[in-house]
Amino acid sequence: MAQTLQSEVTGTVWKLEVIEGQEVTAEQTLLVMESMKMEIPMTAPRAGRVLRLLVGEGEVVAEGQGVVVLG
Repeated sequence: MAQTLQSEVTGTVWKLEVIEGQEVTAEQTLLVMESMKMEIPMTAPRAGRVLRLLVGEGEVVAEGQGVVVLG
């Protein structure tokens, strides 16, 4: 079942670590957020496949905004 992962902070997508269609393992870093000059990795809560990236590098996102759809 698909799960939309949400940003835990307001900040900028500093770096995408995965691409759509990629298989990921639990705790694998999906992307890195930058907020208040801190780099905050966002990890997969479980193994699965990246169905869709909802953000791009350099994009500003709000806390609670969907960023990755994991299947």
